[in-house]
Amino acid sequence: MGCPCELQLETADAESASAAGALAQGEVDRLDRKYSHYRDDSLVARFGASADAGTSIDVDDETADLLDFSTTLHAQSGGRFDITAGALTKLWDLQGKRVPSDAEISFALARCGWHRVLWQRPRLQLGVPGMRLDLGGVVKEYAADRAAQCCRDAGVGHGVVDLGGDVAVIGAHNDGTPWLAGIKAPRDTSRALAKIQLHSGGLATSGDYERVMIVDGRRYSHIIDAYSGHPVESFASVSVLAETCLVAGAASTLGMLLGPNAGYVWLQGLGLPFLCIDGEGKASGTLTR
Repeated sequence: MGCPCELQLETADAESASAAGALAQGEVDRLDRKYSHYRDDSLVARFGASADAGTSIDVDDETADLLDFSTTLHAQSGGRFDITAGALTKLWDLQGKRVPSDAEISFALARCGWHRVLWQRPRLQLGVPGMRLDLGGVVKEYAADRAAQCCRDAGVGHGVVDLGGDVAVIGAHNDGTPWLAGIKAPRDTSRALAKIQLHSGGLATSGDYERVMIVDGRRYSHIIDAYSGHPVESFASVSVLAETCLVAGAASTLGMLLGPNAGYVWLQGLGLPFLCIDGEGKASGTLTR
């Protein structure tokens, strides 16, 4: 998943906790192998090969559901959230500390765009050679939800899954009290700017501070605006509470992509608890249910 992953379980039976933990980790590993765009043997790699060959591919129900969900996010974001932006995300390699040229961005943009995709469930065809999918905007949060459900199915009903700050609550503490989660100050991640009590559901944060590169004093986020081809310039972070981590993650990402004005209005209309933090550390919104 490219991030620190943590599982906390509360149960009187250590053997049950160990078994549930193994199931949860196995599920996260399965989804990483299936959807990683860094692996040559993943389903995403098969999508890329089919694009280069000009062929279509039939997908399983799990993948079809994620594609349908991503289609909705594409529409709600005005095209800024786009899982076909794999060529752009590979181009903006934050580890390389290099800003791509305008020509490189234009070349990648010509190989992106949901409008170039034929999607008729269960058949997917990427319409341009060189087009690459990147499901990173939905899979990590989906994996957190799936790991939490694995624990419940194994009979462990109290705990939390934390995949790089995206949290899925398995259930409150044994005594019914909530888990306490902190929202990091984006420019000083050693401290929490806000705290939230979690009984259930999911909490997700999108921001420009964990995965970022700074070149010539300018900050470049890992969140790419598929409309412009550049990293988004927006809030420092957006956190959202929802019934699932998947929905929370989608909302926080769209809030970042839509920007400080339109994003804030959109989040207000969504009706979910949220907190936006700007580059100066000023917070707006509320995470109380």
